[in-house]
Amino acid sequence: MERPRLPSRRALIAIALGAALLVTAVALWPRSDTVEGYAYPIPTSAEGNRIEILNGTDQRALARNGTRVLRAAGFDVVSFGNAPEPRDSTLILVRPSQPGLGDRLRRALGTGDVRPMEDSTAYVDATVILGRDYRLPEGLYP
Repeated sequence: MERPRLPSRRALIAIALGAALLVTAVALWPRSDTVEGYAYPIPTSAEGNRIEILNGTDQRALARNGTRVLRAAGFDVVSFGNAPEPRDSTLILVRPSQPGLGDRLRRALGTGDVRPMEDSTAYVDATVILGRDYRLPEGLYP
């Protein structure tokens, strides 16, 4: 019985080099971290404020769209999701160590009742719970 012919050593080296070049090219290929007209880049805040935004309504994607508003205003929104219970009015909970943050968030959103955050172990500096009173700014569509 005849042994099957194996590729030559040169062919194997050429295939390995080609694969390595392909992997390197894909890893170094320039890419865009934002999608035009949809996402805003995550700002690098000099103050380092971390914001959480929650949807306290039955309107779909409100927290995601609120994230877009706050990121466009320069806030670092680190998470968004749904609130545990519905709210009629927007609530902004701020760590006591962050004076002025609640007022800046209220100006960016156009609404909100600012209160101190009771949970001192929270990872974020402020939690925004969007209520039924929140309206997206003109020109920003879901």
